[in-house]
Amino acid sequence: MALATVKPISPQGLNLKENVVSINRVTKVVKGGKNLSFSALVVVGDPEAKVVGFATGKAREVPAAIKKGIEAAKKKLRKINVRATTIPHVVLGRFGGGQVLLKPAPEGTGVIAGGAVRAVMEAVGIANVATKSIGSHNPHNVVRATLDALEQLRDRQVVADMRGLPVEKL
Repeated sequence: MALATVKPISPQGLNLKENVVSINRVTKVVKGGKNLSFSALVVVGDPEAKVVGFATGKAREVPAAIKKGIEAAKKKLRKINVRATTIPHVVLGRFGGGQVLLKPAPEGTGVIAGGAVRAVMEAVGIANVATKSIGSHNPHNVVRATLDALEQLRDRQVVADMRGLPVEKL
């Protein structure tokens, strides 16, 4: 399925929450020895506005890598379609070897998810959802698969317009 072009969302006026998903120590072997650096995967979101973004920051020190990741994530914010405190329908997101299944859950269930998926769900403000991570558990693949799934969510009005039907007929 071809992804529609996403309009950039300005981070001004949003109450963004930052969440570090993973920090990885990376070494580059050079003539003089090994150069150490750090890579940080960061998810940024506003639960009230249902906006989320993610990015990777790389630097010689952990705080600098996190700061770079946050700044890059703010430039990649996306709006997510949700229904009150859960998602409208079941969806499966894929990226690389990772797949993430998201299911709507009744009020009071909470976020049933692990690690990287939980970080994305909390950042976007989805309070009741059941998830299953299938395949790769690499945090980068899981975050991208989760966002792929969230981007597939459609509002009833959008589906009705695509089918050429009134909303009552759905």
